[in-house]
Amino acid sequence: MDFKILVAEDEKITLKHLVYTLQQEGYDVQGVPDGQEARKKMESGYYDLLIADIKMPGLTGIQLLDSIKEKRLGTEVIIITGFGSIGSAIEAMKKGAYDYITKPFDLDEIVLKAKNIQKHKILEKENTALKAILGAGKKYFIIAESDSMKKILEVVESIRDSDCHVFLTGESGVGKNLIARIIHSTSKRQDRPFLSINCATLTEELLASELFGYEKGAFTGAINLKQGLLEVADTGTLLLDEIAEMSTVLQAKLLKVIEEGEFFRVGGTKPIHVDVRFIAATNQNVGTLISEGRFREDLYYRLNVMEIFISSLRERKKDLEPLTAYFLQKHLPKYHKKITGFTPEAMKVLKSYSFPGNVRELENIIERAIILEKGPLISPESLPQSIKMFHIETVEPGRVKTLDNLNKDYAEQVLALVGGNKSKAAELLGISRTSLWRILKEE
Repeated sequence: MDFKILVAEDEKITLKHLVYTLQQEGYDVQGVPDGQEARKKMESGYYDLLIADIKMPGLTGIQLLDSIKEKRLGTEVIIITGFGSIGSAIEAMKKGAYDYITKPFDLDEIVLKAKNIQKHKILEKENTALKAILGAGKKYFIIAESDSMKKILEVVESIRDSDCHVFLTGESGVGKNLIARIIHSTSKRQDRPFLSINCATLTEELLASELFGYEKGAFTGAINLKQGLLEVADTGTLLLDEIAEMSTVLQAKLLKVIEEGEFFRVGGTKPIHVDVRFIAATNQNVGTLISEGRFREDLYYRLNVMEIFISSLRERKKDLEPLTAYFLQKHLPKYHKKITGFTPEAMKVLKSYSFPGNVRELENIIERAIILEKGPLISPESLPQSIKMFHIETVEPGRVKTLDNLNKDYAEQVLALVGGNKSKAAELLGISRTSLWRILKEE
């Protein structure tokens, strides 16, 4: 994390020693001889810490402090004062100064205070990031009974010491967000911020503001400086969910961040340097989007250092039973019910369903069933009617059904779905009422 310090001191020898000592500690330090120069510097760029003499030509340290607090710049202030001005220094503390030191002072004391402020800034940034996500700091649980999910976890394990960008693909609801959090929580950045943004839910202008932040006065309503997610996620990981929905204009700006590690706030003129690991996710075919000119090929190759495809739930049926058990235990406490499992008939219905909404849909179905179920086991009656009509017929030796029998079974399910209304059932099936009557009468 870059930590920029501005020193404003009218005594040349004191200014020289302060700047040199702090630079030796690795800080980005600039020194100015008066308050007016200090204000100009702060108007043209952001500083984490201002060390200012309480009495200077032009503007005093107190006036600089007032300006910082009025504009809400976020810069911490240490006031330098003589022994006879301690009263003024205490007044500065009441106005929001971080601390003060009296002349003559020990340079090591200044270094220690700067380090304390830097630690405070890091914690402040981490807290901002943690408040931006759900479940910050917890361990993530994943079901991996199927071979495809086991292979994904093997890939995640293999890149835990890498800092590569990752591209997650797969249908909606398969668990891309969860995999992204696991990648972060097992990486070298696990103690740093993890943030996520859904690119499909915001307009281009709002997405730009959220990602890059904006300067005060950048547009109507920008009454204060705002840090973007890229800035808050510095040293951590940023998940760009549904990245295929991002405009090509913003894609170009994102590419610059990845390649050069810097960006400009909206309305800004000074580059901001960041170190962010990107995880991108989409449910779309990126190859098709590239050929249609809707996704930049160069951005795709920058992000796609490691691609992880997550299979649909219907392709990993081994995960179904343990997932249903997990969601049952997850949601039971909210409804204060003593449900111990599923009837064989209910489990058969679940196994026969294709789950177009994948794991997310399964969780919703289980929670709904818990609400409706009155017995100790979840029965088919507590499952949505819609999933029962999409039963997948399996072929077993000695139990082969004729096409006439299959037609009759399906017609009966559709008729039950519409409450016995034969006209509606015939309409849904695309046949006449007479044809429906014949199908139902066949023995």
